[in-house]
Amino acid sequence: MSGLVLLAAAIAAPNALAKPKQVPVQLLAINDFHGHLQPNTPGTIRISTTQTVPAGGAAFLATHIKALRTANSNTITVGAGDLVGASPLSSALFHDEPAIEALNLIGLDVSAVGNHEFDEGAAELLRMQNGGCHPVDGCQDGDPFPGALFQYLAANVYASKNKTLLPEYELRKVDGQQVAFIGLTLEGTPSIVTPAGVAGLQFKDEIETVNKIVDQLTRKKKVKAFVVLIHEGGQQNAPFAAGFEDINRCDNFTGAIVDIVNGLNDAVDVVVSGHTHRPYVCTIDGKVVTGASSFGRVVTDIDLTIDSATHEVTSAAAVNRIVTQDVTPDPDVAALVAKYVGLAAPIGNRVIGSITADITRTATPAGESALGDVIADSQLAATAPSDFGSSVIAFMNPGGLRVDVLYNQISGGEQPGEVTYGELFNVQPFGNSLVVKTCTGAQIDALLEQQFDNPAVAQQRFLQVSAGFSYTWDNAAPTGSKVDPSTIKLNGVTLAPGTGYRVTMNSFLASGGDNFVAFNSCTDALGGEIDLDAAARYIGDNSPLAPGPQNRITRVN
Repeated sequence: MSGLVLLAAAIAAPNALAKPKQVPVQLLAINDFHGHLQPNTPGTIRISTTQTVPAGGAAFLATHIKALRTANSNTITVGAGDLVGASPLSSALFHDEPAIEALNLIGLDVSAVGNHEFDEGAAELLRMQNGGCHPVDGCQDGDPFPGALFQYLAANVYASKNKTLLPEYELRKVDGQQVAFIGLTLEGTPSIVTPAGVAGLQFKDEIETVNKIVDQLTRKKKVKAFVVLIHEGGQQNAPFAAGFEDINRCDNFTGAIVDIVNGLNDAVDVVVSGHTHRPYVCTIDGKVVTGASSFGRVVTDIDLTIDSATHEVTSAAAVNRIVTQDVTPDPDVAALVAKYVGLAAPIGNRVIGSITADITRTATPAGESALGDVIADSQLAATAPSDFGSSVIAFMNPGGLRVDVLYNQISGGEQPGEVTYGELFNVQPFGNSLVVKTCTGAQIDALLEQQFDNPAVAQQRFLQVSAGFSYTWDNAAPTGSKVDPSTIKLNGVTLAPGTGYRVTMNSFLASGGDNFVAFNSCTDALGGEIDLDAAARYIGDNSPLAPGPQNRITRVN
């Protein structure tokens, strides 16, 4: 009997002395895909102050992700929201079903929701998850829509007092180790989505939401490894150590994500972020924090090591990798993209007019862009006639302008300088209608002041304004008094505080979007046409169209 005991002890001893296993886990992360299936929207990413390189396209994204997976069989592919919404025509025309189908083929596993997932409302988001034909347009391509094979997470989005719209988290077991993925969007989503899109939903604080779940999973399920997928982010700022914004640095980093990460439970190991469309790899409060730019042009490769004895992450490192276009495109994804591009081509390739030079969103120090000028002018032109509202001023939110209009962009065989409907759709993909309201001079003054005390537009800068309207703002003046009312002028005449002026805005702004709540106080609303249609007609009527003059907003100090 004693011999058997000794034999058993001898057999057990090597196991007792064995070192804990270090389990490698790879995360591949994207964010803000926005249905950019094609490799030319925009098709490039800047890698220095003077150089851009080709990047993006769903078929190239698939090839890169599949190649990266070969490095580690323990790979999980994740997203940080805005996978759909504000999409180019080839996806948006089909209610972003093509984007979801492409991400299914790419092998996305789990993603947070973003604000754009709510563009068409909660019911449409659930259709994106669960599948089924569109309730109005049906299955436009003739095939059933399966929905997302990956899981959307919405930990801080409540459909009722105690029930989230979608799951709060997902647990993945990797080589015996549990990893929790908690997914959420920014609490401020209702201020940047049309009211109809978030009707009946409550968006809760990001820090409180994550910390509550971490505490529950730690106590009840003994989870020790946590990854947060969140649709909120930040950006690097000059001066840059490399002389430009390096996609793998964290120079002078700012943004809402900083305070959020600093408030998270120390058990959180990695925060995959988005929303700002910026690339970065940071370490904040001991946590790896990443952003992968936008439109499928970058993949973040995150390597974790988990100790099999403690079940905790012992190391974490990340690198952003450009989705170059010098690889063989994935044939299955390429075929899917070709199918939808072909279906959209008759609409998208129609030439609507021409331009004399690039018309971009690049703003002056005062906050005015050439593209903003043009779009504001197009909206004023559409609503100035008496039967369309007799408008005299138009305001446009710059966040609604998604890409530049480029002279040499060729998307459908057109000539240089010609603009297609699809290219213009990419600029304004939301389908907002134009609205004309009467606003007093005092209300317009209040509206302009809201530009300087408005967290919703921290990354979007200033309202763009139409020809004939002008004002000056003083950077040194206190908040609430940055705009001198005497400089707010229409055709050279100072606006009178008590006088009403007919003002055009899109339906998003008309309901207080981007926290421009002053619009809610304006009266006598009259609905107009779709903003995209107004812009298309304006370009056609004024071809070849020159860039806007950028001389309407003036800054001092």
